[in-house]
Parts: sequence; C-alpha cells; structure tokens
Amino acid sequence: MSGQRLKLQFQRLYNHFGGDSMETNLQDIAEVLFCTRRNVRMVINKMVSEGWIDWQPAVGRGKQSRLIFNNTDSELQLQHARKLVASGKLEPALIALDHNAEKLVQLIQEQLGVSHHQGKQIVRLPYYRRFENITPLKPLRRSEQHLVRQIFSGLTQLKEEKGEEETVIGDIAHAWEAITPRHWRFYLRPAIHFHDGRLLESNDIFATFADVKQLSLFAHIDNVTSPFNNIIDFHLSQDDHRFPDLLANISAMIQPANHSTLADYETFPIGTGPYKVVANDKQRFKLEAFDHYFGFRALSDVVEVWILNDFAACYLQPTLGEELGGHADISSRLSMDQGCTFLLLNRISGLAQDTDWLNYFQSRLYSLNLMREMDLTKVGDFKLFNAYGLLPGWIHTPQLSELVVIPHKRAVTLAYQHEHPIYPYIASLIEMILAKDGIRLKIIELSYEDIVLGEQAEKIDIWLNGMSLGSNRGDAILGWLHNFNHIQRVMPVNEFEYLQQVISEWRSTPKMVFPSDIIGQTLSQTGQTIPLFHNWLGVDDNVQLQGMESNLLGWFDFKSVWSKPQTP
Repeated sequence: MSGQRLKLQFQRLYNHFGGDSMETNLQDIAEVLFCTRRNVRMVINKMVSEGWIDWQPAVGRGKQSRLIFNNTDSELQLQHARKLVASGKLEPALIALDHNAEKLVQLIQEQLGVSHHQGKQIVRLPYYRRFENITPLKPLRRSEQHLVRQIFSGLTQLKEEKGEEETVIGDIAHAWEAITPRHWRFYLRPAIHFHDGRLLESNDIFATFADVKQLSLFAHIDNVTSPFNNIIDFHLSQDDHRFPDLLANISAMIQPANHSTLADYETFPIGTGPYKVVANDKQRFKLEAFDHYFGFRALSDVVEVWILNDFAACYLQPTLGEELGGHADISSRLSMDQGCTFLLLNRISGLAQDTDWLNYFQSRLYSLNLMREMDLTKVGDFKLFNAYGLLPGWIHTPQLSELVVIPHKRAVTLAYQHEHPIYPYIASLIEMILAKDGIRLKIIELSYEDIVLGEQAEKIDIWLNGMSLGSNRGDAILGWLHNFNHIQRVMPVNEFEYLQQVISEWRSTPKMVFPSDIIGQTLSQTGQTIPLFHNWLGVDDNVQLQGMESNLLGWFDFKSVWSKPQTP
C-alpha cells in the first residue's frame, strides 16, 4: 500500500471516530475503510508501525478491541509536509498543507541552517531566485560568480586576504614563469579529474582558451600550446607582465572540451572544483563535495540553496538567520561591496548622444536626488548608501547645476534585469523624477544575459545595472569594463580607445600602478555612467558554523565551513 493511500485510510478512520480512542472491532473498521477484514489487519499493522495508532486486540469471542489515535489528522498532515520539505519538494508540500504558505514557511525555517544526515554535514540556505546559468563564459550576476568559483577551477586563483589586496596563487597550475613578457609557461598538477570522472587533458585547456580569447579582455592571446606533458605555453601579441593575474578571472576557468555537446550543461555544469552540481531546478540548487578534488576536500558535504521567491518578502541574503523575510541579526563582519548600482547611458544610439540630454540625465538622476524620493521602509534591508563613483571611496561624479534645458522629446526608455529585488523600485523613483519635467519613462525588463549581450541596445537610452567586482584588487575592474563589450558598445570610440591605451601601457610596464582612477573618472565625468548606490555585504553570525566569513561577493566559501558541536 502506498504512503498516500495509507494516509487517506487514516484520515477516513480518524474522521469517522472523531479522533477519540474507541472500543471497536475489525468488521466495523472494514466497513469504514471499504475493504475486507484481511486488508484491515494489514492496514492496522501498517498504521501501528508508523506510530499513528495503537491497537489493543480483545481476548475472547465477542469482545471489543481498543483503537487509540496517537496523531491527529493535522499532525499527520504536518509530518507528511515536513518530509516533503526535507526532500526539497516545496510545491507538493504546499499542496499537502492545503496551500497554507505560512505553515510552509515555518517548515522551511526548521530545515535551514546546518544539520547532519548519515554522517554528512548539510548546510541549507535560502535565496530568492533560481540559478539558470552557472558557466564561466556566460554573463554572470554576483551570486552566480560565487557558485562558479565553487564548481570550476582556473590555472590560477585569487587568495582573499582580509583587509588586504588579494594575491594570485596556483590552482590547476602549481607554478609558472615568464620566458618573455609575451611567452608564459604554466606547470599543471597531474591527474586532475572533472566531476564526471574524466581526466583533465591539454585539449580541455586549448578548447577553453579558444573561446576565452574571443573576449576583448583576452584578445592578446595569440596561441596556446603544450610542449611537454602537464605544461601549457601561452603566446601573446603584446607584452603582459601580469598575465597570471589575468588567468584568475572567472571567464578563464577551465571547462571540458566537449561541453557544448552536453545536454543541460548550463544548469548542470561539469568542472574540476571542490563541489559538483547534483540538483538545479526552480525549488532547489544542490552541491555535493567532490571527493576527487585535487585540493583540500570540502568540509561541508552538501550545500543546498532553497529557492523561496514565492514566500520571501525581501532580498534574502545567503544567511542562516532568523525569520524568512524578516530582519535577521547581521554579523558585525560586514564589508562594503566592491561595486555599485549605476545607470549606463547609451551615448551611441540613445538620447544621451545629444549633449542636452546627457546634461539633463546627469542633473536629475544622480544618487542624492534619488535618495530624496526614497521610502527607507522599502530599502532598509538592502543597506544602501549613496555613491560618488563606481567604487566606494571614489569621488568622480561631476558637480552639475539642476538648472538645465529640459529636452523636447517626452519619452525615455530604461531597461533593467528581471528577477531583481530592488531595481523595480529604483526605476519607479526615476519615473517619478522624470515625470516632474513632463517626461514619460518606458521600462523594459530583460534577462541579465540579454542586457550584457546588447539585446534591443539601439532602442534603449538607459540601463539600470549593477557591478560587483568580488575583489579589492585595483585591476578587478578590468573584467567588468570588458564584460562582453557591454560598455564599449554604447561609449564613443575615442574614449574607449583611450582607456584601452592606458591599460595596454600598464600591462607592458612591470611596476606601473593600475590606472583604476583614470578609468573610474573617465566613465563618471563623461556621463557614461551615473553611480547611484553602494551597499554593505555580510553573512549572519552563526556560532555553530566555523569559517563562515563573508567574501567580497556577499557569500562565504562553502568548502571552508564546518560545524562545531555545542558544549555545556
């Protein structure tokens, strides 16, 4: 008998007797359950084994047995729903609870945090949206960047130092040397496995960089060869004294040579990192520790991210805090996000190509002006503060008078990425400000990928977007500046070429400081970008979990987290 059928039989029995312990017999129960006496015995034995009832059979002909209910109908319903939630089956659990979302949230909260099952440590986290793409060579939002780092490995990686600039260390490569500034050699660790069990080969690296060098950030890679086993040579078209640093970029992480032929690869990618993806749907994203990882084995065996977009009212950080959608106690270990929410103006085919419109946008849509209109009760959980440049501490925004000519055209098109918890509200503030001057705002929601790849670019005047560098290195802004040509596409050619020239000079000069200030100043003072807000990042303090330090993407390194038992 199926579990669901047994529950229906219990429900029928419970309702018939009103949940009261009762003197009865097998024949009476057979009539209630519409089955034979033989089947009644089987059903009763099964309910007893489940602990739902006790059955005290009578001794002697004609005497009544005693039926005792150990569970109410609602308790059984709750137990069933709890099992479904534990398995990540949230929609069936909601149905089992008669679509009572409040009860479902309570059951979900019971499951979050750290638990142990069959000797494995499981960490469960809430999040507000699903992860549809987690591969290195796609446009990635901040959380996807973090997950890619858990799944894939690069030739090099950045080691995050608290309060200091990250240093480049080995990953798949354990050593490297510059034969010349245009010829770099990397020495690989032997016997590295992909998550599907296949050994990493030089062809995987060749195929990866055949794709990677199509990006403008890596365009100076001419050729990749392997002169000896476990040795990879890069031949460049220009001097680059910092090439190992560049290879720590997420886009340069190594993928299987045949990944384009694999079904569902974008949602179930295969890397060589400490975790492999075992579940990824609209309800749950699940990682398991990869036992053949070439580095230190992960301390957390399983990490589950539960997608709670239908039940969470606010932007759920990856925390282990209190009430879902509430105001959890945030650790004092907060750090400023190395990034910004900003407006990107289309100065090629949009309204901002006209100087009057450019000046108008800069004079109306700056950070403090938006904050004047802001209802703090709607954004308090996001810990925003106003930006004067693209990164915290930068002061690059020009001082412009609000007494500008209001252009004659009365419609502006703005685009932002869908499934973002705060962009719709910021867009409504922009709409309100423009309406004061009689200008109508047309709003378009696009996927992050479509925004970065230029979907409908010619029709859009302004993009409301965000950048999070995930690093405090001065050169970290390079990846964002060259991100699928999103900036170059809407920036005057001479201005972008100037930035490229400055970057090339830095690459070819060994001890030159990265020109981040020049890049930030150019983008902000020309009006190419209008910085709006920075925010604070952190994870909830949890005394049971050790190693739970927030990284610069607002998450924490899954493989370094472990559970410390509570002691008296």
